[in-house]
Amino acid sequence: MDKKIATQKKRSFSLSLTNTLWNLFFRYASRFIPPRWFLAHVPSGDELSQCTGRLSLEIVSHCWNYSHLMAYNLSAYVNNPPSNIDVTVTVFYSPDDSATVDMLGFFEKIHVPNVTWNWQSLPTEQLLRRAIGRNKAALETQADWVWYIDCDLIFHQGCLDSLATSLQKQREVLLFPKSEFITSLLKDEHSILKNNNKPKLVDIDTALFQQNEISRAVGAYQITHGDVARECGYCNNITVYQTPEAHWRKTYEDPTYRWLLRTQGKAIDIPAIYRIRHRSKGRYNKGTLWSAIRGFIRIAESKIKEIKIKGTPK
Repeated sequence: MDKKIATQKKRSFSLSLTNTLWNLFFRYASRFIPPRWFLAHVPSGDELSQCTGRLSLEIVSHCWNYSHLMAYNLSAYVNNPPSNIDVTVTVFYSPDDSATVDMLGFFEKIHVPNVTWNWQSLPTEQLLRRAIGRNKAALETQADWVWYIDCDLIFHQGCLDSLATSLQKQREVLLFPKSEFITSLLKDEHSILKNNNKPKLVDIDTALFQQNEISRAVGAYQITHGDVARECGYCNNITVYQTPEAHWRKTYEDPTYRWLLRTQGKAIDIPAIYRIRHRSKGRYNKGTLWSAIRGFIRIAESKIKEIKIKGTPK
């Protein structure tokens, strides 16, 4: 038995080391490797459907220990239902996260015009590697456009209807919003983060948010043409990004995805996007040295961002 356990530990260590090396490789691959080695073809603009009229959009998110933030995301669809676009709200979750299960159960009972709830259960190890769920959604989507988001985004009044207008006749591989509205880096005791112990409808005080410019597509702001999603998936050919993990992995697959698509995206005007920023990352292991270092870095980066925002002319 001891020999069997030792063999299993050796294999686990070998797999972990291999995955770590591949993670490092793809973090820097864009500097010296052609993306066609891993994705031979990306549809060009003239190959993409020019979708017009009433469009369909699938919004894809993951939730792990963030149900208190997901409440704001899901409430926004109820409080501000779209009128001229059909939206499928896809949320990947794990049955092990009981708070998220309860939150999704609450919202699935609420009928929202032009919105379809689509809860997708995954084993925890698959949920913790976000590219697995995003790839599944991409390959299976029937929508004209797919928007990969984080669960702390809020589409406020008029946002989705304005997006529907901006998407008319677009034939871009990847789009992103020009700006967002963000909070400061909130502490755990802030009311926004503490008032969702039980599932309920909530809303934000928009006065707590400041406008922030976005220079390129990032993980939560990637709007992909449906034809591209179905053909390319989400890092579909990158094995390490389709491998389950024992803990939440930092999402380095997002820049790899844009490298594969050969673009950082095209900016478009989309109003009323709000994002809640918070110090504590519930999806990471707490109490470790690395989590403390990561928290310090987040606070420092937030201070720099706030200085830039306050110094930007209105």
